Amino acid sequence: MKILIADDHSVVRKGLRLILEEEYPHSQIDEVPDAVELLKRVAKDTYTVIISDITMPGRSGVEIIKEVKEHAPKTPLLVLSVHAAEEYAVRAIRAGASGYLTKDSAPDELIKAIEYILKGKRYITSEIAELLADSYGDNLDKPAHECLSNREFEVMKFIASGKSISEMAQTLSLSVNTISTYRARILDKMHINTNTELIKYAIEHKLV
Repeated sequence: MKILIADDHSVVRKGLRLILEEEYPHSQIDEVPDAVELLKRVAKDTYTVIISDITMPGRSGVEIIKEVKEHAPKTPLLVLSVHAAEEYAVRAIRAGASGYLTKDSAPDELIKAIEYILKGKRYITSEIAELLADSYGDNLDKPAHECLSNREFEVMKFIASGKSISEMAQTLSLSVNTISTYRARILDKMHINTNTELIKYAIEHKLV
């Protein structure tokens, strides 16, 4: 079995390696530190399973999942993120992830999730199942940020975290003008007028 770990924190990668080597002693485990290297690796190698964060240098958000799935549509991808399920899980699953766990999950749950997705199933916790069900409910009941595209959602989180337009442009590999366009579109869709209001909204909805 070939496993690819993608995370920008070396401590996380090494911790995952220890867990996986104990459970799958004869497997080949590769590591990459960012999204660019992740995409390069999946473009040239075939893996049995990929375990990846979704907020890494070079690329960020669920767009990473979509790009990985373009290169490796049949390879199950498990997202292991510091972000709570309500922030990214539904978007990640819809983008093609086979499962979503937070980094405070127990090692046993990680292995359980891997076993599920290796069988071609999706690993959906009860919390994520409820979020998925809610996401198909009445649009009138949805919070304003649910109307954003994946890229707009990512930019919104960066704005709410206090990043400058130039910082966002560099992180997302986009032009300053493009980021400014996204910002205007986000404020319009969410019926918000200023960055301050957006930050307040993000805090109230536990998005930052």
